[in-house]
Amino acid sequence: MFGIIGKTILITGGTGSFGKKFIKKILNYDVKKVIVFSRDELKQYEMAQEFTDSRIRFFIGDVRDKERLYRAFDGVDVVIHAAALKHVGACEYNPFEAVKTNIHGAQNIIEAAIDRGVQRVIALSTDKAASPINLYGATKLASDKLFVAGNSYAGNKETRFSVVRYGNVVGSRGSVVPFFKKLKEQGEDHIPITDERMTRFWITLEQGVQFVIDSLTRMQGGEIFVPKIPSMKITDLAEAISPGCKLKVIGIRPGEKLHEVMITEDDARRTIEFPSYYLIQPEFPWWKFDVSSEGVTLPEGFKYSSDTNDSWLSVAELNILID
Repeated sequence: MFGIIGKTILITGGTGSFGKKFIKKILNYDVKKVIVFSRDELKQYEMAQEFTDSRIRFFIGDVRDKERLYRAFDGVDVVIHAAALKHVGACEYNPFEAVKTNIHGAQNIIEAAIDRGVQRVIALSTDKAASPINLYGATKLASDKLFVAGNSYAGNKETRFSVVRYGNVVGSRGSVVPFFKKLKEQGEDHIPITDERMTRFWITLEQGVQFVIDSLTRMQGGEIFVPKIPSMKITDLAEAISPGCKLKVIGIRPGEKLHEVMITEDDARRTIEFPSYYLIQPEFPWWKFDVSSEGVTLPEGFKYSSDTNDSWLSVAELNILID
């Protein structure tokens, strides 16, 4: 297993919700240095007031800028790639901006990591990358493919790339939770939802960060790791935030699905199941790791979808999570 003790770790998009939680947790380990790489100087300034650990460094830069990545990756052992344009509507309206950050940025990360001798790279993905119907999901699918193929691109270099794919994060920026809470605080008599049938995978920031750390230590390179997480109904979430509220159905927005999928039927044919996660194996001749000795193959026709999940959050459990 790969160890992180004594390593220098860089996280792109490090001032975001995930980045802050990840850095707070990773500083509990005996790491050498943690580098926050992002393009927002104000957020970096604010974060520097909050985190005073002497092991933290702040680096202004954009993943679109390969030369800046080359400088930032000097002496770095591990990269966690969390930077992305993630808002579905914004990506639909500004499509090539999403391509430049989510796809070109991914390739820049790969090339800089290989050339700078980074040992391990984990890229954060999304359930929207499986069978995407919106541009955000399509760019993240392309990003996933690039990172998996990056292991071939690395040749005999030591750099290895893997991907972590999970669902909606409770309370993160852009989440529906703070929006619903704001409506309740304003005394609105109804909660707008897109469709009463809608379901989503749900994960906490703490769970997401720990899963990334666990995947970092177990990765061989080329895997897509998918955690086993519960689903929730949008109607149950509205009830948990504002009990007894009226629901106003406003219709599905452009690029939105009724249910999310994290493993498609086609992916399932090369997926191994473990007690707490799934591992999608790469379809490359260099993949020779026998993970089937520990995990089990999936049945024909399996699909990991939020509406057919065998684990669900109740209204009471949602109340605890969003409190």
